[in-house]
Amino acid sequence: MIMSAVVTNYLREHLPYSTGVLIVVITVVVLRSILMKFVGIPTLKKDFLSHTEDVDPTVSNGEDAGDSIHNDHGGDDDAPRVAFNPQCYPKSQMIERARRFYENMNARRSVRSLSSEPVPLDVIQNIIRTAGTSPSGAHTEPWTFVVVSNKGIKAQIRQIVEAEEEINYRKRMGNKWVEDLKKLKVNWEKPYLDVAPYLIIVLRQAYGLGENGERKTHYYNEISVSIAVGLLLAAVQNAGLVTVTTTPMNAGPALRTLLGRPVNEKVVVLLPVGYPAKDATVPDLKRKELDKIMVLLD
Repeated sequence: MIMSAVVTNYLREHLPYSTGVLIVVITVVVLRSILMKFVGIPTLKKDFLSHTEDVDPTVSNGEDAGDSIHNDHGGDDDAPRVAFNPQCYPKSQMIERARRFYENMNARRSVRSLSSEPVPLDVIQNIIRTAGTSPSGAHTEPWTFVVVSNKGIKAQIRQIVEAEEEINYRKRMGNKWVEDLKKLKVNWEKPYLDVAPYLIIVLRQAYGLGENGERKTHYYNEISVSIAVGLLLAAVQNAGLVTVTTTPMNAGPALRTLLGRPVNEKVVVLLPVGYPAKDATVPDLKRKELDKIMVLLD
């Protein structure tokens, strides 16, 4: 670190500020790499891999990720096995079911004008159950879904999110990002947050907590929760409801505190869920054709 300080001071005296900053960053990265190699500082790859501990990055993601990773979640090494007999369909029926499901999902849109009309709680509960069927690394299920219908809490959530979003739009996001959102008529105001009958806040459990407070590793928790959110969005659409994916940048800690959630949980996405308002409109957007998103190696 002494070497880094010496180099930094030299660059400050002899180079323009912007160039000096760039070279300082490169110097620090190189020095860190050297220290990681010879001193044993943890690697960035390990540090940032889903923010987990003791993860082997060579292991594939998914339910079977625990096959070659020590699972510290208790129980026998071999999980009990049960017969798996899924319902199978004739090819013609399979094709028709796949087509109908696609058409339903293709009708899904991000809707920011929601109605306050009540939605049965049973529907929301089954939507959450569906999200909870998602695969996860070593079956750790690293998600928490907080469902808010209380008007007072919804108003506080809106206040927290809008306060941060205004700063985001004015300072953090940059002109290009803000300009790109203008055509979609998106800004820092989120009136749907206290209009929608339900808000679903999805939190990622960076690690689990045992009965005695010990940490339990949650493998690939970011990817696992992302898959669960995809299933949740599909379930919302299937129920005939709408939502918009809101990622409350920098509002996570305040939201977690408001919701009374522990420090191992991180806010991932905020979803207002309900019926569309009668006067709701959406941008006239087109999705990519199949040949633009699918590569077939036959």
